[in-house]
Amino acid sequence: MYSSTFIFAKGEWDDEFYRLDEQIAAAARATPGYLCEESWENAETGLVSNVYYWESLEALQALMRHPTHLEAKAKQARWLDGYQVVVSQVLRVYGDAKLAGRLPLTSKT
Repeated sequence: MYSSTFIFAKGEWDDEFYRLDEQIAAAARATPGYLCEESWENAETGLVSNVYYWESLEALQALMRHPTHLEAKAKQARWLDGYQVVVSQVLRVYGDAKLAGRLPLTSKT
């Protein structure tokens, strides 16, 4: 399993940003190999983190090549005040059962 974490600082968002953001999320969910996603915002730093989980690196790369993703990437400087992407291989997911149903990935204890 792989994760792609998109960390960014908010800039000025307009209707085009929201349209592309929704289209990218829909394209991700429709991509074979998509598992789930989650978002976090750090109130202290103002940074936002969107994490997508994938069955394979090929599935992640399919979204990266999607025309809407490429369009948004080319225009990102209009809406973001900086970004970073972290691609990771997930080795293990574990925990207790208290968060069952509240997180997108199931813990394997």
